[in-house]
Amino acid sequence: MSDPAHRSWRAMRALVLDHDRRKEVCETLDMSFVRIKALLALAGEPMTMRELAARLSTDPPYTTLIVDDLEARGMLIRTAHPTDRRAKIVVLSPAGQDAAQRAARLLNRPPAALSELSEEQLITLDEILAQLARAGAHAPL
Repeated sequence: MSDPAHRSWRAMRALVLDHDRRKEVCETLDMSFVRIKALLALAGEPMTMRELAARLSTDPPYTTLIVDDLEARGMLIRTAHPTDRRAKIVVLSPAGQDAAQRAARLLNRPPAALSELSEEQLITLDEILAQLARAGAHAPL
């Protein structure tokens, strides 16, 4: 039998990663999750293709395919970098902003199981997650 840390981590992974919310957002927006991650990353700020590749943890050629597809869908615009003519800046179009907001709303909607917890349990869970975040977890997209 595993220790409580392993059980907790397994349960959190299952709740977050195996939850149908990712499938729901992909079906709703009719695109892969990596494209949705790109929209969410760009909703925060425009960035270079290199910065986007780093944020998505994808290699540059794959990032180009993602950007090409999102550009063809009218979700983003590539513009020249103001000081580096070799680089391109990627910015969301209004349609891309709308899609990113829809994705964020869907992804941030709590699973029904959370509504079964008491107020006290939710406060405790929130405090634990905040502590974990301070200990080095990265902010979600």
